[in-house]
Amino acid sequence: MHSFIMKAKLNRTEFVCRRQKLAVLWAFCSVILACVLIVFFLPSCHKKSDGPTTPSDIWDIDKQGIPKFVSTNYIDLDSIYRISMFRSSVGHDYSDAFEHCRSMKHYFEPYGWVDWTKIRVYAPVSGTVTRVEQEWAGFKVEIESKDYPAFRFSIFHINLSSPLLVNDLVTEGQQLGTHFSNQTYSDISVIVNDITRQGRMISYFDVITDAVFQKYSARGVGYRSDLIISRELRDANPLTCSGDTFISNDALQNWVVLNK
Repeated sequence: MHSFIMKAKLNRTEFVCRRQKLAVLWAFCSVILACVLIVFFLPSCHKKSDGPTTPSDIWDIDKQGIPKFVSTNYIDLDSIYRISMFRSSVGHDYSDAFEHCRSMKHYFEPYGWVDWTKIRVYAPVSGTVTRVEQEWAGFKVEIESKDYPAFRFSIFHINLSSPLLVNDLVTEGQQLGTHFSNQTYSDISVIVNDITRQGRMISYFDVITDAVFQKYSARGVGYRSDLIISRELRDANPLTCSGDTFISNDALQNWVVLNK
């Protein structure tokens, strides 16, 4: 009987000892597992927050508004006599997927006494050339902004200083060339790759900085809106188009004349 009790005590002691060993082993394994998780996951999480993020090529105008990031005039402003208003009836229909029969860009008409072929044209932003097209008068160049890749700028009727190809990089203020001739105005448009990916056109004057707009203010332009016909006002005074040609009279003002 005594030996049986002693044997039971030994078995119980052995069981407790094994249990303690298993607990120690489990704790050790938990520490190892925690170390493995830290080694593999913590650096990747840190890497995600390290350094600048890539700018999005989609911009939701309704939620994010329109940034004013263009700090360079695309053309020699001293040579410009007047500027057409956004949504005017100047030129031809140039509209997006959301509006129709209106000119959603700006024409810049130089003074008559200026040699139009000497007026310099610049890249308004740093970025990538996404389109180069030969027109009946010079070249059209489209530039995707580096800082805001959802925004693309098209400048028309350029006599290029040197050939440009798609995917070429340009820097803000870089001279692209000169205006082609007095056969046509210089014009610029801005399109935004919105969440629908159909493209929404906005005014060049929506994206220039206050410092750049100050140069227009010095020429008599009171507000940015003075250069823009609102969508509501244009819709209330619609134009008629045949193809991309305006065939109706326009009751609205189309030009803003600059002070000398």
